[in-house]
Amino acid sequence: VQLQASGGGSVQAGDSLRLACAASGGSFSELEMAWFRQAPGKDREFVALITWRHFLTNYADSVQGRASIFRDNAKNTVYLQMNSLKPEDTAVYYCAARRGFLNSGPFDYWGQGTQVTVSS
Repeated sequence: VQLQASGGGSVQAGDSLRLACAASGGSFSELEMAWFRQAPGKDREFVALITWRHFLTNYADSVQGRASIFRDNAKNTVYLQMNSLKPEDTAVYYCAARRGFLNSGPFDYWGQGTQVTVSS
């Protein structure tokens, strides 16, 4: 499975961005998809997840209420809509995928990352 993230950019605090991650080479409709991010000097952290069954979602507390993850299985794409962006949202955002349903194991596939920069 190959993942290609896009949609990052430089925005002002309070703006919105929609990130996209296109998957190829696998059964996208059976993949659990997630977004992670890594800020300079910090560890990579979980942002959001969506299951392939029932489209259940889970969010990090830091983005709860400001982020929405959704998927379009017809386009093999998962999206992350980020609203009310804050400077602390500045990071490289990565999409990731794994097989299974609410699988607690590691993510097997990773995209290359897309930079999001939020200025105050």
